[in-house]
Amino acid sequence: MTTPASERARVKVRAPELVGRGWLNTGGRELSLADLRGRVLLLDFWTFCCVNCLHVIDELRELEARFPDVLTIVGVHSPKFEHEADPDALAAAVERYGVHHPVLDDPDLVTWKAYTARAWPTLVVVDPEGYVVASMSGEGHAAGLVSLVDELVAEHGAKGTLQPGDDPYVAPPPADTALRFPGKVAALPDGSFVVSDSANAAIVHLEGDLETERHRWAGGPLREPQGVLLPDPAVRERLGVDVVVADAGAHLLLGLTFADGGVRVLAGTGDQLRERVGAGARPALQQALSTPWDLAPLGDRVVVAMAGTHQLWAWTPGNTPENGTVEVIGGTTNEGLRDGRLDNAWFAQPSGLATSADGRTVWVADSETSALRSVTTDEAGALVVTTHVGTGLFDFGHRDGAAADALLQHPLGVTVLPDGSVAVSDTYNGAVRRFDPATGLVSTIAQGLAEPSDAVAETDAENGEARLVVVESAAHRLTRVALPADARHGEHVDGAAHRTQRPPTPLPSGEVELEVTFVPPAGQKLDDRWGDPTMLQVSATPEHLVVEGAGRSRGLRRTIRLASDIPTEGAGPTGTLHVSVQAAACDGDPETGEVPEHAACHLFQQDWGIPVTIDPSAPARLVLDLRGA
Repeated sequence: MTTPASERARVKVRAPELVGRGWLNTGGRELSLADLRGRVLLLDFWTFCCVNCLHVIDELRELEARFPDVLTIVGVHSPKFEHEADPDALAAAVERYGVHHPVLDDPDLVTWKAYTARAWPTLVVVDPEGYVVASMSGEGHAAGLVSLVDELVAEHGAKGTLQPGDDPYVAPPPADTALRFPGKVAALPDGSFVVSDSANAAIVHLEGDLETERHRWAGGPLREPQGVLLPDPAVRERLGVDVVVADAGAHLLLGLTFADGGVRVLAGTGDQLRERVGAGARPALQQALSTPWDLAPLGDRVVVAMAGTHQLWAWTPGNTPENGTVEVIGGTTNEGLRDGRLDNAWFAQPSGLATSADGRTVWVADSETSALRSVTTDEAGALVVTTHVGTGLFDFGHRDGAAADALLQHPLGVTVLPDGSVAVSDTYNGAVRRFDPATGLVSTIAQGLAEPSDAVAETDAENGEARLVVVESAAHRLTRVALPADARHGEHVDGAAHRTQRPPTPLPSGEVELEVTFVPPAGQKLDDRWGDPTMLQVSATPEHLVVEGAGRSRGLRRTIRLASDIPTEGAGPTGTLHVSVQAAACDGDPETGEVPEHAACHLFQQDWGIPVTIDPSAPARLVLDLRGA
C-alpha cells in the first residue's frame, strides 16, 4: 500500500510513545520517538511463539539492508503466552531468531494497545515527522514496504525533514557454546545421537556422552534445521541418505549422509510457500514448502509438520529425489483446533511428531493451541484427528490430571515411550509431561528445564531402566531425565490456568458488518481476470457465537449475525471471533496499470483471533486492516 502524500497530509495521526519494561539490542539505551525522529520508523508487533512473526522478521531483513541510513525497525514484543513475558526468555528468542534491530519489551501490552494492534504480526509505519502513515497485519508485505519507504524518503528528503544517521541497533556480545538453541534429536542404534543445532545452522552427530562431536554438517542449504528422522532401510538404500532433516528456515527437506558428509535436497524449492495448495501429489523438488518443523513415518510416507501453513503434509520418497512427491494430508490453513477428518481439520503451528510403535498413530504437538493430538485411521479407512489435551488458541497452563482438564503451554515435541504412553516436551512450562492413553491421565515427569523442545527414549545399559534424552533448547544442551515406572507414578501439578489477555472488542448481537481493508502496494493491483482474488474465512469460539455468516467465501466484506445468549464469565470476553483472509495482488504495467499475462503475484494473508463482548450499544461494524492507511 502506498498512500499519496496529499492524502497523508489530510489525515495525520501522531504516533504514540513507545512504552515498555525495557529495551534489547540498544546497548542498554532507552529509546523514545524523539530519538528516532528524522528517519522512517517501522514498528513490528510480534511474539516469539508465532511462526508468522518469524516469517516477517525474515522478510524485514531486505529492508534493513536496503535502507541502513534512513529506516529504523523496532520490534515491539507483546507476548501471547506467560513464558514469553519472561525477560530472559525474550532475550534468548531475540538471539535465537537473529533479530538485528532494537526490541521494546512490552509485557503488559501498553504499546500494543496504544497502536490498537489486533493481531500478531502487525506492522506500523511512522514517517520522519512522527505521524502514522500505514498499518498492516500478517506477512507478505516486504515488496510494498520497499515502495512505501522509497516514497517517504523522497517526500521528506524534499521537505528537509529526513535526517539520515546511524541506526540505534547495538549487537549483543557473541555467544560461546558448542550447540546453540538445538531443536530436535534422533537416536542411532549405536547409542549416538543426531541433533539439529538450529541457531548454528548445523546438524551435529554426538557420541553417547551428549557432548563429543563425531561429525558436523553445516553450510550449504542448511539454515534453521529442526526435525531429524532416520529413514527406514529401504529409503536409505534407494536415496543414499542416512538422515532426513526438516529445515524450517530454508523451507526444505534435506538428506544427509554419514560416509561423505553430503547434504542434498529431497523436497522444496527453497522459496517459502505463499499460496493455498489443493489436493493431490506434486513433484517434491518443484513444490515450495513453508517452515517444515518435524517429521514422522506413516506407512510408506513421511508426515511433515508444516508449521508455516498450519497443516500436515506427506512426503513420499521415490527411487531418486527427482521422483519423490509431496501433498497436503491435513489442515485447511485455518489456524485453530478442530477435529474430525484430517483433510477438514484445523491445526495451529504443529511442531512435534512421533509415530506409535505399531506405526498406526502419529502423535502431534500442536503448539499454538497448547494441544496434544493424534492422527489415526478410522473404520472407513480415512485419516482422522483427535485432540487429547488442549482447548484452543488462547487457553494454556500447567495442570495435570484427567486429560480433559489438563493444560499445556506451547509444546514443541512429542515422544512415544516404551510402555505406549506419550511424553510431551512442554516447552513454555519448562517441563516434560506424560499422557497415558489407557487411563486418560496427564502427569509431570520433570520440571525446571530450559525450553525443552524434543526428546528420545533410551535404555540405561547398566540397569536396563528407560530414560529420556531431552533437548534443553534454551540451555543449549541435551540432558538425561529418568522415567518413572509408568504413567501413574509421575508428579501431579495443579497449576493455574491462563488465558491470553487482550482488550476485547465490543460488538452488538444481531447483524454486524465485517470488512477487511486491503489496498495493494504501489505498482500492484488485484488481478480479477479469473475471478475475485480474495478469500475470507469466519468462525468463532464458541461455534454458536456466529449465528449466520460463518464459512469460507470470496470477497473482503461480509454481514455476520452474532448471538445474544452466550454467557459471559465476569468481565471476560463473550467469545472469540476467528477471521482468516487471503488476497493476491500482481505487478501491473506501469503505463496502463493492467496485469501482464506472466506478472509476478504476491499473496497477503493473516489470521485474527478477536476476543469480543456483546454490547448492545457498540457499533455494528468491525474493520480489520490487512493493508490499510
